[in-house]
Amino acid sequence: MAAGLGPRICEGQCAVLKRGDVFKAVAVLRRRKIIFEKQWFYLDNAIGHVYGTTFEVTSGGNLQPRQEVEETTTDTKEAGTDNRNIVDDGKSQKLTHDDIKALKDKGIKGQEIVQQLIENSTTFRDKTEFAQDKYIKKKKKKYEAVITIVKPSTRILSTMYYAREPGKINHLRYDTLAQMLTLGNIRAGNKMIVVETCAGLVLGAVMERMGGYGSIIQMYPGGGPVRAATSCFGFPKHFFNNLHEFPLSKVDSLLSGTFSTEMLPSEFEDNALVEEESNGLIDEKQASIQETEEESITATAMEVNQTEEQETMDINAEDVEFKDNKEKDNKENVREKQRKQWERRKKLIEAAALLRDKNADGLIVASKFHPTPLLLSLLEFVAPSRPFVVYCQYKEPLLECYTKLRERGGVINLKLSETWLRNYQVLPDRSHPKLTMSGGGGYLLSGITVVLDKGKSDSSNLEALKMEEPSSKRCKVQDLQC
Repeated sequence: MAAGLGPRICEGQCAVLKRGDVFKAVAVLRRRKIIFEKQWFYLDNAIGHVYGTTFEVTSGGNLQPRQEVEETTTDTKEAGTDNRNIVDDGKSQKLTHDDIKALKDKGIKGQEIVQQLIENSTTFRDKTEFAQDKYIKKKKKKYEAVITIVKPSTRILSTMYYAREPGKINHLRYDTLAQMLTLGNIRAGNKMIVVETCAGLVLGAVMERMGGYGSIIQMYPGGGPVRAATSCFGFPKHFFNNLHEFPLSKVDSLLSGTFSTEMLPSEFEDNALVEEESNGLIDEKQASIQETEEESITATAMEVNQTEEQETMDINAEDVEFKDNKEKDNKENVREKQRKQWERRKKLIEAAALLRDKNADGLIVASKFHPTPLLLSLLEFVAPSRPFVVYCQYKEPLLECYTKLRERGGVINLKLSETWLRNYQVLPDRSHPKLTMSGGGGYLLSGITVVLDKGKSDSSNLEALKMEEPSSKRCKVQDLQC
């Protein structure tokens, strides 16, 4: 990549290390030791370079931009017709492990070590051209300490999580995530409701697609939302201005109309009491300190040695200063907790106001919980003619959800789908599907909301049952009447 093109690597941001098909997200910090694929290095020299630059790990763990060298094909021109006469007896390589280790200790680069391995192999020239390329690729992966630093994105982070820790994202495959964003019609300016327990990956994907425009309400279980993967995206601060959060435990009260600011946990009142108690304790401590000071002063006055008196006074003064500093720190901690709790309460009230409008532009659910109760309650906040998408690792919960939605009504175009993914190797004269493929990427239930007329729902259900009666029976009744 030419200099000056694209964003650059900056200190404090998040970047993704890539080596082959392996990814790892790290924070770019100076003098921080990074261990990746059995290599350790520092990212100091990478700061200022363009994302996508390939680096080579040198001695001392320093990174150096790799210079593109044209590979000579003089050694690979001579090749055999087939590999039938090649015997893998372990004696074809003349270089031993000690020789290779000695080359590494001398500081010889991986590319030169690979070249020496080719020259000292007795069977390399007898292999076919394809086998030679495979041999070179394998040795480069083993001996060349090369990494590429790329900018985080939905595709890269979803691939990384699915390969390294699929359990944290409920085995949500990257192509399934792409289908969710498409079916949910995620775009800038939307007002989206997101329910996910995928470490914040789905939330980050929605935020990236919306580009900081619109509003997102994240519904979370437990004490607070988990956004480990969201922080890896490295979004600017203004992306989080329109990100709201609301606990799932308060959804029923919001729907029933009993939700109010008075029913929120009065954390600020508790903190006020804590502060008052702490102030009372501080006063008592100050009084006790003064008493001990007076006692120590009278005791030292009775003593004759002035040096000992000075030493005890210094010690008492240090104790008083230490206690004063500790009291100040306690007060600051209480105030900081109060400020955070007021901010959290304010955001909660704002999220409740957005949900009360019941005009959300879409609903995304990717949770480890059963989707039926979540979807039936959260669809009340979605405006008509808006899409919704539900992800689940298994098919059976979505089948139950599908049935409940058909009985309830208010939705159309219900679809239960599963994406099928298979990777292909695309090379000259040897393009074919790869032998290993993913067994499953989960299931998606999607649909579109419509106005639900509750008054006519019962009569329409009765008419539907009458219409489902077989026509032959009605004919028999008419014959009897005639």
